[in-house]
Amino acid sequence: MLATPIGNLADIGLRTLHLLQVADVLACEDTRHSQSLLRNYGLDKPSGSWMALHQHNENSAAEQVILRLQQGQRVVYLSDAGTPGISDPGARLVALVQAAGLRVMPVPGASSVTTVLSASGCGGDGQFVFLGFLSSKASERQAAVQAMAFEPRAQVFLEAPHRIEAVASALEVLGPRPLTVGRELTKQFEEIALLPAAGFSAWLKASAQRSKGEFALVLHPMPQASSSLSDAERVLALLLSELPVKTAVKLAAEISGAPRNRLYELALQKTAAKD
Repeated sequence: MLATPIGNLADIGLRTLHLLQVADVLACEDTRHSQSLLRNYGLDKPSGSWMALHQHNENSAAEQVILRLQQGQRVVYLSDAGTPGISDPGARLVALVQAAGLRVMPVPGASSVTTVLSASGCGGDGQFVFLGFLSSKASERQAAVQAMAFEPRAQVFLEAPHRIEAVASALEVLGPRPLTVGRELTKQFEEIALLPAAGFSAWLKASAQRSKGEFALVLHPMPQASSSLSDAERVLALLLSELPVKTAVKLAAEISGAPRNRLYELALQKTAAKD
């Protein structure tokens, strides 16, 4: 399983180049695309070395891969860009090869998922959810966005240019939650922006070029309250000793970040206990 550059041709490893040279078979999502990629590195493989393996023939092509492996041949699989099997063909191939008792070797490299996450500044805790591509159906996409609103961890997802405006519109319900937009990552016109989710549509419309190219996006983690409820209670108790209930609750909520309704209930309980 061989990762290839997602844009910049210089993002390729020495091990990758070596394996492309020595492989007996190159199974590819698009053989024409992969042939063009190899020519950029001065590599050329005979016609018998190429095999098409994509989402429409993955099961049947995997049988041919297994047969070649059983014959002792070295088979390399590469998708059009990035790491195979991640929102790209390859996962079923891996499962079938493993089920046949054969070895799967990952050769790491470029991935739009980790690339955009590293530029977002919110992957430091190691917790994130990968959503792949959101549904092309409006109702399913809207339902997915509503579910995203309740997920506290960072969420990484991908999108194609012809659907990006619809996705931006759907994300408006997420309001001020931070969104990192990665467009054309590693390519000449790469653009990375941090903005509120509700401002994504306006950002796209600000330039005709912004709706072009491939997108990788990160919805940042849900903001956490600045302190626990117990801390908020202590702040509230101090303020109640000097201020009216409404004022004390307002200030305690602003200081602690705790919900105002909950603090108001606590304040009423405390004042009732004193009476």
